[in-house]
Amino acid sequence: MNSATVYKNVGEIKSLLKGVTALKDSGLTVSNQDKFRKLAYALVYNSIFNSDKDIQELCRWLVRMGGDACGVKPASIHDLYIARGRGECRGFTVPAINIRGLTFDVSETIFKSALKSKVGPVIFEIARSEMGYTFQRPAEYATAVLGGALASGYSGPVFIQGDHYQVNAKKYKSSPDTELDAIRSLIEESISAGFYNIDIDSSTVVDLSKPTKEAQQEINAALTHEFTAFIRGKEPKGVTVSIGGEIGEVGTENSTVEDLTGFMDNYNGKLQKGGSVQGISKISVQTGTTHGGIPLPDGTIAKVKVDFDTLEKLSKLARDKYGMAGAVQHGASTLPEDAFHIFADRETAEVHLATEFQNMIYDNSAFPEDLRREIYAYLDKECAAEKKADQTQEQFVYKTRKKGFGPFKKQTWDLPSDIKRQICAKLEAKFDFLFKQLSVPNTDGLTKKFIKPISAPAPAPKSAIQVLE
Repeated sequence: MNSATVYKNVGEIKSLLKGVTALKDSGLTVSNQDKFRKLAYALVYNSIFNSDKDIQELCRWLVRMGGDACGVKPASIHDLYIARGRGECRGFTVPAINIRGLTFDVSETIFKSALKSKVGPVIFEIARSEMGYTFQRPAEYATAVLGGALASGYSGPVFIQGDHYQVNAKKYKSSPDTELDAIRSLIEESISAGFYNIDIDSSTVVDLSKPTKEAQQEINAALTHEFTAFIRGKEPKGVTVSIGGEIGEVGTENSTVEDLTGFMDNYNGKLQKGGSVQGISKISVQTGTTHGGIPLPDGTIAKVKVDFDTLEKLSKLARDKYGMAGAVQHGASTLPEDAFHIFADRETAEVHLATEFQNMIYDNSAFPEDLRREIYAYLDKECAAEKKADQTQEQFVYKTRKKGFGPFKKQTWDLPSDIKRQICAKLEAKFDFLFKQLSVPNTDGLTKKFIKPISAPAPAPKSAIQVLE
């Protein structure tokens, strides 16, 4: 695993890159890929933790454009999903993985697992809410993921996704323009960082008091359409951002065929009125899960039954009637291991996985006990208002410890290499298992067939000229 190197000035970076990289127009050439890839961790680390903002900016640009020169390119999964909607590929479920902590190391581990099994489509995602409590804005997250790809030896498209760009129902009701502007701003920031996959979630404003399903989904469809048009106006030339919609808020009542048709007929009608804008390529539904699972008093997770019949039915309808890849399942990482193969068997398009990987970091025997205690003590103090009267301490810690990754980000990144190696070994075995269950091994040919990532040059910072002249 990787250890930190903090650059004192840009001169140190210049000496490391001598004979390795050079400026070319607005981009970067890499003459020694092996050497550049070995610098990935240090560049990512300094892009986050260096106190010099110029060094941060330079390192972020070097990872983005150096990665591009090495064939590591942010990409949209849209064309693969539309091909699935046409029936040109099937039989697998794309894993979408949220990384809350140790983002570089976990990303590198995912790419290593994918390379072993010739896995094609894997999505790296972070939700709007996660950006807040993990202290990872889009540019930081994308840099860490691209750096992990470089370090692993991977070349090809990298699917980075904004998960649950969710409309806060309470804020929308009190000040709709302010809430929608915040999401528009996040979309712009994300696309600029290389997020070419964005899931819009305005299912929070579905109005169940309305008499028909189409009327219930009216505001959801209108906002999803509005954000679709906004994204199409901001995406780079040559990129069709993959956009997802959502009809059922995770943790609420299960979605139905009528919910899906009510939303899509409404949404497509707005698309037709608005012109020839390309629509969404997948739809998130609710089939019985909750984000993070439901902790029992002893801290273990309650067994949840996914309505796979409904998931299969909605996926088929999404493909056959609306030309999308199918349905998306959220909140699945804590399901029993024998459930995962069913997603691919039932032709689920995508499954979102997050909490179990967080748990595997915290609960690994190699994770330092003193750091764990320090994090939990912080949560006891800072998240005290979130503790419910009927919660045990174990339930409280389980539900809140995701909020320890931001305040203790540097401490976890600075863990000794042998500790991170032990944590990532367990994670790699888990990824190996999940990829097999989701039937994505040997799908790399599909990404090569349907995905043609482009280079999207990012303006070089002034310091790049100084370092690479």
